[in-house]
Amino acid sequence: MFDSIISSAAGVTASEFLICSAISLVFGAVIALAHSYKNRYSKSMLLTLVVLPIVIQTILMLVNGNIGAGIAVLGAFSLIRFRSQPGNSREITSIFLATAVGTAMALGFVAVAAVLLASVVIVTVVMVKLGIGEKGADKHLRVTIPENLDYEGLFDDIFEAFTDRCEMTKVKTVNMGSLYELDYELTMKKDVKEKEFLDAIRCRNGNLNVILGKVMTARDEL
Repeated sequence: MFDSIISSAAGVTASEFLICSAISLVFGAVIALAHSYKNRYSKSMLLTLVVLPIVIQTILMLVNGNIGAGIAVLGAFSLIRFRSQPGNSREITSIFLATAVGTAMALGFVAVAAVLLASVVIVTVVMVKLGIGEKGADKHLRVTIPENLDYEGLFDDIFEAFTDRCEMTKVKTVNMGSLYELDYELTMKKDVKEKEFLDAIRCRNGNLNVILGKVMTARDEL
């Protein structure tokens, strides 16, 4: 069952290459569908996941024990690495899965690739469906307060009621020193209403500016 469909160790026949390529494309499409399940994604990312297994498979089939070609491919991959923007952990997992599937298909181990793909997809879908490990959203909060208020501990009871984690990251004076701007990074509790949270902050800071947004990541800043 787990034997390779490639019969000759000397090389790959045309029919074997076409069969492996067709299966790689199907497996790539399955990886793309699993990646898009309840996840943020781009069209280019899905296209990459679809074609990556067949690309990896073809490269490894062409190398086929040739040390010089292997070193050249390694050098090309190194250049691509430094020109790629960082992704989130789920994107990286999907790319590694596509690479592993392409490697298995290059060696003709269709059953191994299928079992690997099915295992990862099932675990991913189940964990996302059940919400295992989910927490409230990470947020960035900026609050403006008048200079006569002591900002230390000013919102502690509100943060305790509405957040799982809160950390003050920056304090600065604005408007010629008559106001303070407080920056926080916090994790909202699940199922809390952001409006109630903001209303509680506004009542405490004299209805001055309050800004609540997502935490900026390396991707957002590019």
